[in-house]
This record gives sequence, structure tokens and C-alpha cells, in this order.
Amino acid sequence: MLKLNLYTTSHCHLCEQAEAMLTSIANDYDISWSSIEISDNEQLMETYGTKIPVIQIVDTGVEVTWPFDKEALLRLTNR
Repeated sequence: MLKLNLYTTSHCHLCEQAEAMLTSIANDYDISWSSIEISDNEQLMETYGTKIPVIQIVDTGVEVTWPFDKEALLRLTNR
């Protein structure tokens, strides 16, 4: 199973779109993810505050920042 982190914050419509994309491919491509709230951590806010949503592969640290689409996520995961 491929594990991803979704860097997000509340009331972010782009983050909601990213989560919907992940949901749509998760079962078909054996993907799981954890949502990480960046507003709870100053370092995460500094790193991701202007980039969210960001999806990161946990094992490799490879990231994709918005804008992305479902096809970009599939490329990211090499599926």
C-alpha cells in the first residue's frame, strides 16, 4: 500500500478537491493517506502555507503541489 500525506488546513476548498481526488483513486490503486493540519505547526505553516494542498509520498518524500489533477496523482504514485 502506498502511503501519502495530504498537507491541508481547514476551510480550504482546494484541499477539499485534493481529498476528493484521493478518495476517488484510493481503493483502485491501494493508496492510503493522512491529512496533516498545517495550522497546528509553525514550521509546517512556513513550509506549506502558500502551497497547499500538497501531497507527499511518505516513503520517499516526493511531493506534488497544487495545481494538480487526478492524472498527476497517478503519475506521482507511478500507477
